[in-house]
Amino acid sequence: MSDSFAELSARLVEKVRLIAEARAEELRLARTDPAARWRKAALLWPQFTKG
Repeated sequence: MSDSFAELSARLVEKVRLIAEARAEELRLARTDPAARWRKAALLWPQFTKG
C-alpha cells in the first residue's frame, strides 16, 4: 500500500509542479506580452501538453 501511495504522491507532485511553472510563465507573459499567454497551449492546459 505504501508503494501505491508513493506513486500517487509522485504523480500529484509532478502535476502541481507543471501547474506552478505554467502559472509563473503566464504571470511573466501578462506583464511583458499579454496576448502571448493565450497563444501558448502549454499555459492554457499545462497538464495535457508537453513543453
